[in-house]
Amino acid sequence: MKIIIQIPCFNEADYITDVVQSLPREVEGFDAVEWLVVDDGSIDKTVEVAQKCGVDHIVRLSQNQGLAKAFSAGLEASLNLGADVIVNTDGDNQYNADDIPLLVQPILQGQAEMVVGERPISSIKHFSPIKKLLQKWGSAVVRSISRTDVRDAPSGFRAYSREAAMRLNVFSNYTYTLETIIQAGQMGMAVKSVPIRVNGETRPSRLVKSIPSYVKRSIVTMFRVFVVYRPMRFFGYLAALAFVPGFALGLRFLYFYLNGLGDGHIQSVILSALLMGSGLLLGIVAVITDLISVNRRLLQKIQWQVRKLENEFSRDES
Repeated sequence: MKIIIQIPCFNEADYITDVVQSLPREVEGFDAVEWLVVDDGSIDKTVEVAQKCGVDHIVRLSQNQGLAKAFSAGLEASLNLGADVIVNTDGDNQYNADDIPLLVQPILQGQAEMVVGERPISSIKHFSPIKKLLQKWGSAVVRSISRTDVRDAPSGFRAYSREAAMRLNVFSNYTYTLETIIQAGQMGMAVKSVPIRVNGETRPSRLVKSIPSYVKRSIVTMFRVFVVYRPMRFFGYLAALAFVPGFALGLRFLYFYLNGLGDGHIQSVILSALLMGSGLLLGIVAVITDLISVNRRLLQKIQWQVRKLENEFSRDES
């Protein structure tokens, strides 16, 4: 059994030493523990410092592509290197690496395919009250959409089984955290949270440049993933919101018409026709997008099988 601990980095030369030196070389249940750094187009000495610290593998992106792309590149590289479990941590030394054995335990016990570290949000001193509130609110929304019990959705301290890593696809260019939870939940993966510890603040978050910006981007991400994975429900609701009032207006006009009072309610007929027509159109869209969703799930299954065959072949060669 091999575990690979991956660290997506962008200009982390000042912090990567502390991160790498805190990582374990032995984890119970694994024969090999390897470290992998994903350099997301850094322009400082992140790679040189990581190499001096004894990192086993380095994946270099030619230019800065964002956290989501760096995370995906790390997963792909870890799978190609034969990882049975992949742990993701941050390059700013936010998470306590001593909790890695705790993080991977549910996977080793067969209880989960994806494990998310739950930070003690309420007791983190450098989190403002509004940030703590938004973290809890956002996690509650993600739980509702994903049908999981993840308590700290934005946490980047995670563990993935080999099967889970092969099935995940990250479409966002911003962050992978919310998308992968919703995706895993919609695909029926077993997702579990475990309490973890954090270190003190080293630098301000580069992902959360401002609270309004982060909230806006997070809402867009959740909305996009919800539409992708549950299109029938989304467009079905919109269709009902348009069709039902239109139908009610039509009945209202019919009532007045049958009682000889229809001349003064022609506007109701026009509005009713517009609303009912929009509802029917959205209903057709719901059916079409649901069929597209079925096709997407089939393609994902094919992709997973291809990845599985490719990784088994590379393992046999090695």
